[in-house]
Amino acid sequence: MNLLDIVQRQPVPEPWAEGEKIPWDDPAFSERMLHEHLSDLHDAASRRPATIDRHVEWIDRQVLQGTSARILDLGCGPGLYTSRLAQLGHQCAGIDFSPASIAYAREQAKTTGLTCTYVQGDVREAEFGPACDLAMMIFGEINVFHPDDATAILRKTRDSLNDGGTLLLETHTHDAVEAIGHQTPRWKSFERGLFSEKPHLLLEECFWDDERQVATTRYMVVDAATSEVDRYAASVQAYSDADYRTMLSEAGFQVIEVVDALDGTDTPGDFVVYVAAAD
Repeated sequence: MNLLDIVQRQPVPEPWAEGEKIPWDDPAFSERMLHEHLSDLHDAASRRPATIDRHVEWIDRQVLQGTSARILDLGCGPGLYTSRLAQLGHQCAGIDFSPASIAYAREQAKTTGLTCTYVQGDVREAEFGPACDLAMMIFGEINVFHPDDATAILRKTRDSLNDGGTLLLETHTHDAVEAIGHQTPRWKSFERGLFSEKPHLLLEECFWDDERQVATTRYMVVDAATSEVDRYAASVQAYSDADYRTMLSEAGFQVIEVVDALDGTDTPGDFVVYVAAAD
């Protein structure tokens, strides 16, 4: 793309039509994203260590009730949750799209001798491996998939669980997703950043599709030296509580608990957590 393509772009993008996600599986991008995952300065890519510690303590105590379990983390990133859960005696497996995150997680498991295995791949296509007692998908990961894919992932997850297994699903609230779609256009300049190692401008514009309840963000990265443009897009599906419950029921789950945060607290925010048992 070039600057003229920006001027002549489609005014309103179709959800998922210009790209499903930012390029998580690109090696260079995933290396830069890994740096953000490991940063303790923000919660944008992964939560800060103290927050993850609280979440893991609640998962071990409340969801697993201190019983040793086999855990599958879908969208595991660099293994920040699985490594902590393994330290508590659980056997953990993780799947993630990012090659840099998976490489980091594998190296950490090797160095520490933790019982963790990791697969780099798309959760829609990857094999989930041996049956597990707990499957988790957190940080609103389910919302970035088209509803058809989200439904298929939940059904696939149900099939991966042992009898009596549990799903831990942390989702975006409807209001949080809609707020993304109503953000005003913005641009920033960077010497280097998440989307490029080189000096560049990053232009972002967000759209809310009220009919389909989808927020789409368009990213246009303008190389400062050549004016060449790379474009990415990411869509996020909004659901109501009734929608989530219907999806889970149709996938073979029964909701047993709903909390506002992964540490079990009732503090409304941008996420809501569903604990569901396999029927």
